[in-house]
Amino acid sequence: MSSEQPRKRPRYVPAIGPRLMPLLQVVFALFALLSVNAVYLGSVTLLEWATGETYQNYGYQLMFLGHLVLGLIFAPAFFLFSGLHIKNAHGRPNRRAVRAGYGLFASGLVLIVSGVVLTRLEGFEVRDPATRSIAYWAHVISPFVAAWLFVLHRLAGKPIKWKVGYTWAGVAAVTAIPLLVLHAQEPKNWNVAGPESGEQYFMPALARTSNGNFIPAESMMMSDYCLECHEDAHASWEYSAHHLASFNNPAYLASIRETREVMMERDGNVQGARFCAGCHDPVPFFSGAFDDPDFDMEGHPTSQAGITCTACHAITNVNSQRGNGDYTIEEPQHYPFTFSDNKALRWINRQLVKAKPAFHKKTFLKDLHKTPEYCSACHKVFLPVEVNDYKWLRGQNSYDSFLLSGVSGHGASSFYYPPQAEENCNNCHMPLVASEDFGARDFDGTGGRKIHDHLFPSANTAIPHMVGGPPEVTARHEEFNEGVMRVDLFGLREGGRIDGELTAPLRPEVPTLEPGRRYLLDVVIRTVKMGHMFTEGTGDSNEIWLDVTLRAGERVVGRSGGRAHDGNVDPWSHFVNSFVIDRNGNRIDRRNPQDIFVPLYSHQIPPGAADVIHYGFDVPADIDPAAYGNALTVDVALRYRKFDTTYLKFIEGDAFDGNDLPVMTLATDTLTLPVGAASAMQQPAPDFPLWQRWNDYGIGLFRKGNTGANRGELRQAEVAFNEVERLGRPDGPVNLARVYFKEGRLDDAALALGRAAEFDPPAPAWTLAWFSGLVDKQNGYLDEAIANFREVLSMDSAETRERGFDFSLDYRVVNELAQTLLERGKQERGDARQDAREALLNEAVELYATTLKLDPENLAAHYNLALIHRLLGNEELAAKHQATHEQYRPDDNARDRAIALARERYPAADHAAEAIVIYDLQRAGAFELENR
Repeated sequence: MSSEQPRKRPRYVPAIGPRLMPLLQVVFALFALLSVNAVYLGSVTLLEWATGETYQNYGYQLMFLGHLVLGLIFAPAFFLFSGLHIKNAHGRPNRRAVRAGYGLFASGLVLIVSGVVLTRLEGFEVRDPATRSIAYWAHVISPFVAAWLFVLHRLAGKPIKWKVGYTWAGVAAVTAIPLLVLHAQEPKNWNVAGPESGEQYFMPALARTSNGNFIPAESMMMSDYCLECHEDAHASWEYSAHHLASFNNPAYLASIRETREVMMERDGNVQGARFCAGCHDPVPFFSGAFDDPDFDMEGHPTSQAGITCTACHAITNVNSQRGNGDYTIEEPQHYPFTFSDNKALRWINRQLVKAKPAFHKKTFLKDLHKTPEYCSACHKVFLPVEVNDYKWLRGQNSYDSFLLSGVSGHGASSFYYPPQAEENCNNCHMPLVASEDFGARDFDGTGGRKIHDHLFPSANTAIPHMVGGPPEVTARHEEFNEGVMRVDLFGLREGGRIDGELTAPLRPEVPTLEPGRRYLLDVVIRTVKMGHMFTEGTGDSNEIWLDVTLRAGERVVGRSGGRAHDGNVDPWSHFVNSFVIDRNGNRIDRRNPQDIFVPLYSHQIPPGAADVIHYGFDVPADIDPAAYGNALTVDVALRYRKFDTTYLKFIEGDAFDGNDLPVMTLATDTLTLPVGAASAMQQPAPDFPLWQRWNDYGIGLFRKGNTGANRGELRQAEVAFNEVERLGRPDGPVNLARVYFKEGRLDDAALALGRAAEFDPPAPAWTLAWFSGLVDKQNGYLDEAIANFREVLSMDSAETRERGFDFSLDYRVVNELAQTLLERGKQERGDARQDAREALLNEAVELYATTLKLDPENLAAHYNLALIHRLLGNEELAAKHQATHEQYRPDDNARDRAIALARERYPAADHAAEAIVIYDLQRAGAFELENR
């Protein structure tokens, strides 16, 4: 017998023993559930990618929450099993199975790590877009790689139980496919007008809800919830005119209180005041509280909400371009646990929003928010019968002045055009600011994260001041207004007369004045960075005036625009505003919409336009060179104050102690003029081109003469535009064509347009086509006019594409084309020409329909549609448009009466309303001017 003992065979240790098997089953079960869940989530994502629609909903968010929870459980189970399994199996001779196992572990590791990278948790978030993109695709692809490696791993061992795999695949399909079909049946309808049946709760405001019902106040007062992720946006919104738009605005509170009282006394209810509430008071309005006659305007929980985050971001559709809040809003869908009082559940809610923000973004940020039409819903206004108990009247309208301007790239007849059209209001009024908010991103490729400024900087410095806002809010408005306007001390006329001999431009050379002589100083105001009328919004209470001081040394010898001790501006100053009156000639001085009727005058300036203001003065004959020097100095400043003193007295009542509202200086200019024997002097000219100084001067004169009552200023505009042409600019002959067309000098207009086309570069093609069409139409060349108008509307050149111009939205051109087609159709007489006549008339109908989509109350469109339908034999449609035209047509007799009463009641305003206005710098009683 051998002395050697038999070798003991090593004890077989199974790769997966009885104690490890339950853990494996847990891993399998979790992976199977995750797979079913992932198939559903991935299918919805694929459907959204394919259709461009949003199909996520509350159930989807719950499923995604389940995905996160399962993933958090799966990760430790996977790592624990993998560690024990690798410990048992790493040295086994079946190296193919071992390598496949290592690959399977690596793919699982990629799956888990990529999931962690994609997860956004409080204090942890990977924001780099490239990293997130890599992680996303790794998370999508790694499960398929893991499944393939699992098959390879198991092929080296015991047979795979394919039946189990097929069963789970079937479960995934049975779960995901029906849910996906249900999702696909009705995607979220974001841009649908609410039912007309709901108007009963909201008229005369045009706003409505998506289902016609009220919206709980709780759903609209969620600004603190938004604050948790959007701290910077919330901070800038805090003192914005949007947040302070409701009863938390002292000015609005005073005005709406009066309006509600008037409605209650007149109608027995306050429903007429809904006209205001649709835009100013969305929370009490849509929750139904506003209609209560005893509504506590300062103590009710909804009264201080203002325009909340939800009020703007839950709007789903702009129903028309009528304004007056013509939008649809819905109660937004939220993620699970949004309204929970449990801190843990609220924390989960925030993580869901951060982890899967697409539905949140789609719910609260839609394409319509990027359009000017969205802003038009509230920044375009008409006065309905329910408010004024009279008839339809146009109110403020920021939208149309923007749409028809060169700034928007849609107006074909502007004086100036920017290098690039502004697509919407947000580019100016929501500039990008640096931020680390959750929604911040790199908009411009500079690497810095930014958001849109929710202060909506503009010019409303009054409200933040009145509610005790920080000084930096006013500073930001002032910064926004830098360079928006321009003033230019341009010319001097002998004798203090409009037709006196002109010396211009003033600077670098200046004339020497003679003591005792009278002169007329021409000051040009120009809108530079302005996309709508200046001033816009509350144009009746905005206080913008030219502050002019004439000095001899330190002695003030001329003054306009001075202020009294209580802050009141001299009423004989030049105001860039609209002096609005009621039907009895009383000024609208309390923002009392129920009384608004007609402007006595409007000194508003369109975007890219100018105005010329005339100031008369006498050179003092007693100037003492030793005391005052041999010169007069003129200082001019364009001042802006949000509310005038009369309105502030109404707001503050007995508490009024002077108008201390911030005053912004928008533009300044200064000029020194030698007097008597003083030597001639040169002074630096303004820092913009000479041709532009002449052009702005001509534009201001043309706009005055274009009223029809002042032909003299048209002739002076002609002189200015001749200078522009002499200086080598095509703007000169184009603007000369405007003058000649207005005067009926059609041959001269045609010649001027021909010269403008020969410049290098020539005048804009769209402008030439527009004015050529007007001249051809007046000359009776209707076919040529039609061709020109068509050219404007369809213009698509390399330049228009590069600059973002599209003139098809200029409904003035549309109307001219339609009216020319109407006239051309009338020329097709007799039965043989009936088809041609009807074709022309029907095309005109289609064009006017385009106008009414852009401007539903357009008078010319309704008037001519009535004529066309009568010619076509459509009596019912003709009567409809005739009645609509009558509804919107101004009441000229009532207007004339109101204006006559106002002229008698307000001498300073009467003076300012004249066709030619000369402001006397030495008027007796002028504020801040010593009586001489």
